[in-house]
Amino acid sequence: MKRLLILLCLSALPAFAAELGDDGLHKTDWMRDTFKDLSEDLEEANAEGKRLVLMIEQRGCIYCTKMHEDVFPREEIASYIRDNFFVVQVNLHGDTEVTDFDGEVLSEKQAARKWGLLFTPSILFLPEEVPEGATAQTAAVAMMPGAFGAGTTLDMFTWVQEKRYALDSEEDFQRYHARRIQERADGSAD
Repeated sequence: MKRLLILLCLSALPAFAAELGDDGLHKTDWMRDTFKDLSEDLEEANAEGKRLVLMIEQRGCIYCTKMHEDVFPREEIASYIRDNFFVVQVNLHGDTEVTDFDGEVLSEKQAARKWGLLFTPSILFLPEEVPEGATAQTAAVAMMPGAFGAGTTLDMFTWVQEKRYALDSEEDFQRYHARRIQERADGSAD
């Protein structure tokens, strides 16, 4: 009986958890290793028909760990991100150079400060076109500030992919998310 209970508990774990890189950050197969020149990353994302996302994380972040162990490994979320988004990871305390859209070259930690990001994880969603002189923070069409459950996370990525953030959209994220929760409860969500 005890063995059966242990097996049942183990089977409830996610199919896989992201590995930690040398920098102490979680690594997934849908994250891109780039030179962190955001204009080049945006061009590459557009060429692939994907949306550019900046995922700001830090070593030892329990909320990042929660996302990478409980949310991102879910196949419906991992495949949606993999199919639709070009994800570049930024280390909140990192020294790797980042070239912001406005041309300024600074370390990851300086970029995070410039963008006003204090908490991890923070996810910035970028538009297909960034206005001249804009920064990642001012150009972002949405930000996911912190760790959320699977439904909220998938809804945020879907809301951005569907461009529901547009000014002419009558459904802000909160209304969209409430509708999606109801659809899932009714069994009518896609």
